[in-house]
Amino acid sequence: MLELIRAWYTRHFSDPQATVMALIILMLLALVWLVGSILAPVLVALVAAYLLEGVVIVMSRRKIPRVFAAAIVLLVFVIFVLFLLFGLLPLLSRQVTQLVIELPRMLGEGQQLLMLLPERYPQLFTEAQVREVVISLRAQAVDSGQSLVSLSLANVVNLLAFAVYAVLVPLMVFFLLKDKYIIQSWLSRYTPASTELSRQVWKEVDIKIGNYIRGKFIEVLIVGGASYLVFVFMGLNYALLMAFLVGMSVIIPFVGAVAVTVPVALIGFFQWGLTPVFGYLLLAYLIIQVLDGNVLVPV
Repeated sequence: MLELIRAWYTRHFSDPQATVMALIILMLLALVWLVGSILAPVLVALVAAYLLEGVVIVMSRRKIPRVFAAAIVLLVFVIFVLFLLFGLLPLLSRQVTQLVIELPRMLGEGQQLLMLLPERYPQLFTEAQVREVVISLRAQAVDSGQSLVSLSLANVVNLLAFAVYAVLVPLMVFFLLKDKYIIQSWLSRYTPASTELSRQVWKEVDIKIGNYIRGKFIEVLIVGGASYLVFVFMGLNYALLMAFLVGMSVIIPFVGAVAVTVPVALIGFFQWGLTPVFGYLLLAYLIIQVLDGNVLVPV
């Protein structure tokens, strides 16, 4: 056993540069784990800077000074975020409230449908089993409602923290974009001299992270926008809320799409029942997911 460990260590850490890179990674992970909550604004600013860096680079190549490019891009981004907060968020909140109000009616209809199962399929379902399922669903609905209320109260409590973040994050994003190369040069002074491997890995990771964040952001916009247009065209209730969930689901591949399928299908079922329109809704949703997974994601 000791020989295996010694051989593994010699194979992976005989190179001092590999050891330095491993130590840097461990230090970064420990830093995030220990003070991640305190560094939350910094992490948000880093993600936003990665998202906007590509546009700043394009503008810089067109002979626009980096400071002006960073200011213009940040201004457009702030306007977009304000639109989301004061234009989209109230609509989403209103639809969530309407959905919570409609939940008792949906549960009642679902209970009636479930109670028909013992009559139609007595060999598969008993009335006691169906009642247990109904009680469980009602309990989960109550818990979900309480969670929404507690979440709203938590948001009120965290309003001051949000106001602080609203000031800090844009400032940090601006300086991260404007002084990117200065910050990188400053950080390089505090790294060991023999870190060529770490520098090479960092350059590749830096490019990949930036491309991934920008790609996911574009994917969320396209999938969410396409879903909203389809849902509005078909007249689906809570179209904006469902499209928002579909758009955000692409952040978690496969699992997100499966999880969002349930509310979309339930809303369509309680609105139209087992009708051709409900089938068209599921078909349209399936086409969006297939195009996203097989066309948009590879691109």
